[in-house]
Amino acid sequence: MNAGGSDIIKDPACAKRSASNYLWRDKPDENKWADCVHCGMCLESCPTYELTGQEQHSPRGRVHLIKSVAEGKLQVNEQFMNPVFACLDCRACTTACPADVDVGGLIEEARGQIRQAIPLTGWKGAMSKLFLKELFPHQNRLNSAGSFLKFYQKSGMQKFVRKTGFINIMPKHLVEMEAIMPEVKEPVRKKYTHQNVIKAKAETKNEVAFLTGCVMDVMFSDINEATINVLTRNGNDVTIPKQQTCCGALHVHAGDRETGRKLAKQNIEAFKDADTIIVNAAGCGCMLKEYPELFREEDTEWHEQAKVFSAKVQDISKYLHDTGYEKPKAEINTRITYHDACHLAHGQGVRQEPRTILLDIPGVEMVHMPNADRCCGSAGIYNITNPEMAGAVLESKMEYVPEDVEMISMGNPGCMLQMAMGVQKYGRNQKVVHTVQLLDWAYQKEDRREEGK
Repeated sequence: MNAGGSDIIKDPACAKRSASNYLWRDKPDENKWADCVHCGMCLESCPTYELTGQEQHSPRGRVHLIKSVAEGKLQVNEQFMNPVFACLDCRACTTACPADVDVGGLIEEARGQIRQAIPLTGWKGAMSKLFLKELFPHQNRLNSAGSFLKFYQKSGMQKFVRKTGFINIMPKHLVEMEAIMPEVKEPVRKKYTHQNVIKAKAETKNEVAFLTGCVMDVMFSDINEATINVLTRNGNDVTIPKQQTCCGALHVHAGDRETGRKLAKQNIEAFKDADTIIVNAAGCGCMLKEYPELFREEDTEWHEQAKVFSAKVQDISKYLHDTGYEKPKAEINTRITYHDACHLAHGQGVRQEPRTILLDIPGVEMVHMPNADRCCGSAGIYNITNPEMAGAVLESKMEYVPEDVEMISMGNPGCMLQMAMGVQKYGRNQKVVHTVQLLDWAYQKEDRREEGK
């Protein structure tokens, strides 16, 4: 270990052993680190290494630590836990790696071991259980939470807590998040609950199933609505399977792989009749594509089912690009820049497709963002669990965002919230939008123009 690695405690007795110190199922996969030669090509891609300069906060440093635990040289303790959970899991290092070492997969598997060795306790454990187990997997409870947020915004309660300063009893980073909370509207799953198929607006060309997401459908139901509008506009019959649930990404990122597997099984069953599964949230799409990893150690039919399932998953921008879409005729006159969500660019390899869609909208002027695929610091709930590091990553990201644009487009809700905080915090006057929203707005403007003739 190089600079910064001295705080990793090595047990001399462990160094003599060869037995792994991973004691539970679903251990980090040796095949994922076997090709790492510690060349350092990953260093410049890593936001946490850039900010700390510490080897254990670099991709190769983390790989070394994970491997050392497997070799019995290190214990699964807090010194090991800290660098593993400080990782943003942005996957930029895998893109930079000549050998395609799956650092993100190793990180998630290591977190699974850590959370069994060192369970969360106290208020952190209670909050984790509340949100990850009692809220996100249950659509009815999410709808109730959404109804409360809607009441909070519409009743005057939000204005009251802001005006009186009562909101400041919360930590600063949560106050900042509340300030940019989008307007909560009716979830599409609730709106279309009695409609088995949302028919294409013209001739039916394809049939697709749509993952509405958990937080996505509560906080960004307007983006879900735009996704459905765009799909049906382009000849797709859309189904919303009623038994679908949370994708499990937040659970796997937090080390709760068992709940992740449970949710994966439910989604595999819910979408078993679908040929194509459309996702508009990069983090969800990446998780769905990685379902086979959750069943890697299981010699059961679930691993095969997960592989079949993951092959059906497509991000909305890639699906539209690959199957064809109607180019809008109405102009959206705006200067826009594009941010690559980590789990879309690095996780799914989708980069050019969203840009092509934006450039096909008349009036859109695209402004290049340097380091567009640099993480914004959202990383699931990283901006809640690691607010200081997330804030530093966001500050670095905002330095690359062109100031002379009116909109910042992207394909992930977590990024949208984080970038909106950046816009507010650093005094920008820019609107944060999802790529599919802009296409839908152009279609709507075109329809209004046609109706006015």
